[in-house]
Amino acid sequence: MRLDVYLTADELAETDRAGRVIAVIDVLRASTSIVTALANGARAVVPFEDADELMTRARQFERGDVRLAGERKMLPIDGFDMGNSPAQFTSAAIDGRTVLLTTTNGTRALIAAQGATDVVVASYVNLSATTAMLRTALRGGSDVVLACCGQDGHYALEDAACAGRFVRTVTRRLSGVAMNDAAHSCALLARSYGDEIGSIFLDSAHGRALSQAGFHDDLALCAAVDAYPIVPVFAERQITRLGSDRER
Repeated sequence: MRLDVYLTADELAETDRAGRVIAVIDVLRASTSIVTALANGARAVVPFEDADELMTRARQFERGDVRLAGERKMLPIDGFDMGNSPAQFTSAAIDGRTVLLTTTNGTRALIAAQGATDVVVASYVNLSATTAMLRTALRGGSDVVLACCGQDGHYALEDAACAGRFVRTVTRRLSGVAMNDAAHSCALLARSYGDEIGSIFLDSAHGRALSQAGFHDDLALCAAVDAYPIVPVFAERQITRLGSDRER
């Protein structure tokens, strides 16, 4: 059994995907928004690297069946229905609809993870549900990768701390799990902060930038551990809930 952490999406090479389960972590805010959208009734979330590709795909849908969502440099994209704030993904806004999403970091990392045995979306808000799925994968003989999205190709404190929390919960009472140096480092980081997730966000450059840009309320939503007991799975170009209607 092996559990590795990659600290930016750029570290995820093709050889790191095959035969592995990858959990993509973009705590602020793509992972949290995707989990929230599916929990509030979105039919699916479809990630895109850029807005032009998203708009092209949107023309294949009836306009009332989709919601266009995304941000660049934290701000909503002009002409889209919503940005990347989890507060916007309410049942009233998205229930029964497909969300087409593009973000600066998170959606790019998700697309880069394609080719793994399973690709799931992980954050604090679905910690326990995702932990259970990853523990099952390890016990079944699949290696696991926690892929931090980072910020503009650089290390992001909030993603590393969240990855460390997963390292600690996934490996608890499991013997024989080999880990890379990043996994050990992230586990120590998570241990040092404990349950003070708000402090992680305020210490992180991206958390402070979001607060200064007027998205301070999003930080509390992203820090809500186990708010949603779901695991989003990315397969066949769309993200849907893992559940009884989707057997692994």
